[in-house]
Amino acid sequence: MCRHVPPCPTTEAPDREAATVIARHDDQGWSLLCNGLPLFEDTGGLLPDGSVVAPHRPIPAAQKAAA
Repeated sequence: MCRHVPPCPTTEAPDREAATVIARHDDQGWSLLCNGLPLFEDTGGLLPDGSVVAPHRPIPAAQKAAA
């Protein structure tokens, strides 16, 4: 799907979220990456095979210290 040079990472790659955003839907809370990955605002995703990438937002340092 990606036509960039060098190409963006595939959906199977560990760095898949580094792909270029080709469509944004901020009002709905998701973006589409050029590798076909819909990426949600909670940092979760949906892979082409239907499996889910769990949300993985980093916890801010202030919250870590308070815990």
